[in-house]
Amino acid sequence: MTVQQLSVFIENKAGTLLKVLELLKEAKIQLIASTIADTVEYGIYRIICSEPMRAYNTLKEANISVALSDVFALTLDNQVGRAADAIKIFSDAKIGITYMYSFLLGDKGILIFRTDNPDRAREVIILNNLSFVADKDLSSLI
Repeated sequence: MTVQQLSVFIENKAGTLLKVLELLKEAKIQLIASTIADTVEYGIYRIICSEPMRAYNTLKEANISVALSDVFALTLDNQVGRAADAIKIFSDAKIGITYMYSFLLGDKGILIFRTDNPDRAREVIILNNLSFVADKDLSSLI
């Protein structure tokens, strides 16, 4: 129901993002999705990848500030409005979305998000029979 996501803290200066990407490239870790949220002094580079634990260890060994967390990953039909439909289910259940990003993969949309109430979100996913991706399913995405 969840996938592991890396959150890498990088300074907003030339070369810091490249260092992270080159380390993952050298380790032959495939990126599946990523996004950067920035502030004035640093960015948070969120990554879904083929081997999150190995990626975490690779970055830690290089003294890069990184955290590993579980996020929800829903699969949606590639049709207009499906993301809105999914988020409405959580909103109706009074579950806040902390952050979200999405991408298309083949004929499916993948919605990655974190909530303010993960236990309740799990219940809502099950009760509404929502299709989700788990860590063990990641290799089938790439």
